Amino acid sequence: MRHLRLVPDVTSIDFMRYTRFWLIVSLVGVIGSIGLLATRGLNLGVDFRGGTLIMAATPEEQPLSVWRDVLGDVGVGEVGVTEISDDTGQGRHMVLIRLGTADMEEGAAPAVDATRAALSQAFPEVQILQVDSVGGKVSGELVRAGFLAVLLSFLGIMVYIWLRFEWQFAIGAVLSLIHDAIVTVGVFSLLQLEFNLTIVAAVLTVVGYSINDTVVVFDRMRENLRKYKKMPLKEVMNLALNETLSRTIMTSLTTLIALFAIYWFSGPVVHGFAFAVIFGVLTGTYSSIYVAGATVLWLGVKRDWSKPDASAGTQFGGAKA
Repeated sequence: MRHLRLVPDVTSIDFMRYTRFWLIVSLVGVIGSIGLLATRGLNLGVDFRGGTLIMAATPEEQPLSVWRDVLGDVGVGEVGVTEISDDTGQGRHMVLIRLGTADMEEGAAPAVDATRAALSQAFPEVQILQVDSVGGKVSGELVRAGFLAVLLSFLGIMVYIWLRFEWQFAIGAVLSLIHDAIVTVGVFSLLQLEFNLTIVAAVLTVVGYSINDTVVVFDRMRENLRKYKKMPLKEVMNLALNETLSRTIMTSLTTLIALFAIYWFSGPVVHGFAFAVIFGVLTGTYSSIYVAGATVLWLGVKRDWSKPDASAGTQFGGAKA
């Protein structure tokens, strides 16, 4: 029985040859992303900024410019209109309306009532399917909760890798995850895509995917460190990356196929999520090699887990499989 192979069974790619160059690229990406966040900021969605989301539908398609003209005359603050798909199969034309009112605790109900009245007058057969409002206080709490979720995930992963392997691996893994998260958020700042709680979930998904790929490489590297005690660390790492290359490509490819299907065939509501995870899968695969792996190569690691190795600075004795 023949199996599908995207790469040969045995490869000898020198991944670590251009480590310095790719580390510089990663550093530029992180610094550039931080610069974009400081200058351009994020296009925060209703979850973080406060406001109202209204899902409306009409039997016949109406140009988005008409919706915007109608809502622009209502005087309810910033208005955004996005076309979304009707998954019910009823053939309705559906839109998602964003009202960026400043203080939702006081202004939500009047803004929604004024919007309903204007839409009913302009489109007599319009249906208001859903209304969601988020106040300024709640949005501030969501910002803190989202940041705390990402931070705690980093800390938890660092502790796990430290216990599972060694502290050098833990530092490499966390630096890789920080790189992935910052660069992904930086792309949203660059393109000014809407950033909401769904994107926070996407970032956490990317963190999970990236650490899974990193752990697979680290586990194979540890096996080779025990097997080839005199082989230079750089060669051990190259060997581990080549031995896991087929798995990495197959996993990334199948994941990307599913994500592209979600991006192209689902509605605009999940486009941001799919885009963030697609970008994160690519950066996560890259950072597992040139951020996590390069960090371990720079810090050094011991060969024999049964006794401490002072030259590697590793005295923790709990990293046994």
